[in-house]
Amino acid sequence: MKTIGLIGGMSAESTTVYYQTINRLVRERLGGLHSAQIALWSLDFAPIAALQARDDWDATGAILADAARRLQGAGAEAILICANTMHLNHPEVAGSVSVPVIHIADATGEALKVGGVRKVLLLATRFTMEKPFYAERLAAQGIETLTPDKADRDALHAIIYDELVVGVITEASKAAVLAMIARGRAAGCDGIVFGCTEIGLLLDPADMPLPTVDTAVAHCEAAVAFSLGQAGLGSS
Repeated sequence: MKTIGLIGGMSAESTTVYYQTINRLVRERLGGLHSAQIALWSLDFAPIAALQARDDWDATGAILADAARRLQGAGAEAILICANTMHLNHPEVAGSVSVPVIHIADATGEALKVGGVRKVLLLATRFTMEKPFYAERLAAQGIETLTPDKADRDALHAIIYDELVVGVITEASKAAVLAMIARGRAAGCDGIVFGCTEIGLLLDPADMPLPTVDTAVAHCEAAVAFSLGQAGLGSS
């Protein structure tokens, strides 16, 4: 079993999902009392969120690259950035270490292709929906990306930052996101991507009207496959 390095804290709520999911998957595959070998470097999200708001991605990249080096020094043999938005800094992180940095969009694209999905509704932070880094990564796998309109993007961004990252789940927000999904389906989407690692806290992919990939889960599945030598989604 190879050691998985997690850059977490962005947010702590979804990092908990990563830890639990990776350990569950290892236990399911190996049985008995097995659990994952994990090194976790959990960052304080508040200063990172402030840098995001200022569009200072050079600074966030330096913080994440430092975390990656620390994880490699602690024995990590592959690294995950436990957040979709922060994959904007994947090049800096991957360039700072010699171990694979498994890209969440690659894992997501693989899961979408298994389901035969070709045009997805991307639900995420405003950064992930509006900057090209994520849609381009999916496009390289033959998957077209649609995002909600600006009013819905702003509303979803607020739901994520004001509620989900601090563990607040409301029926009103659930209804609002379901309405966004209905509009995306009407626009021709044949799949849904929970492109923020907290959205799975609000909605269950099994309840969605279209094939849905929870990116946090797909990322964990790729990490466990790497750890156990079952597949290779490493991208460095």
